[in-house]
Amino acid sequence: MKQHEAVIKVMEVNGGYSTLGLLYQEVPKIKECVWRTKTTFASIRRIVQDGRFFFKIKPGLWALKSFKKSLPFDVLPAGKEARYKKEEFNHTYYQGLLVEIGNLKQLTTFIPNQDKNKPFLGKKLGEMTTLKEFYGFTYDHILRKAKTIDVTWFNQRKMPDQLFEVEHSTDINNSLLKFVELQDFKVKFRIVAHETREPEFKMKLNSDAFKPIKDRTFFLGYEKLSEWHTKTHEIIGIEGSLCV
Repeated sequence: MKQHEAVIKVMEVNGGYSTLGLLYQEVPKIKECVWRTKTTFASIRRIVQDGRFFFKIKPGLWALKSFKKSLPFDVLPAGKEARYKKEEFNHTYYQGLLVEIGNLKQLTTFIPNQDKNKPFLGKKLGEMTTLKEFYGFTYDHILRKAKTIDVTWFNQRKMPDQLFEVEHSTDINNSLLKFVELQDFKVKFRIVAHETREPEFKMKLNSDAFKPIKDRTFFLGYEKLSEWHTKTHEIIGIEGSLCV
């Protein structure tokens, strides 16, 4: 089996689409394909850019051209409803990537209850998180705000480790206000958005109201998030191949 055929096979089994992370996990398992290279992951990245067979849906997500008309609606919205649903699906997609990264890092992951039934690449977000009930690590009035944050990673001590707000088009200011409520905890805050919104993020973060969290609040673009997701899978794959 040729290398590109192995990538195609994994995508076909997955419904015609895949994240790079999933390809990193599943393609090397195909015994019929011999890679003869120490840079398997780099080869997979090169293969999915072959326009004869594949196309890019969004950062980190690729699909087979032969499946383009049959992909699930939440993966590639089509028709009259697409423009109304695309923003929602984009938001959910980036939430899902963050949950997967947290899980791979062996952190405990949580998303708000209202997001648990939203679709992420053939699953529901709530099926992916490892925590069903938010840890009660502080006062109730702070927890009420914290529970609405898009993705929370907890450490082994059941304390928040990193908090993420995905801002596809909504007001970054509202997310920063949520973060301020948790200023007394040793935690990193991240705004996840399209790269074009970084200047807006920097301008708002410079407000005196957000001075207590300025040094712990970071911007994460969609492309960088996709790269982080892919590289985390790559590291896990390498570690899994070692006799340790």
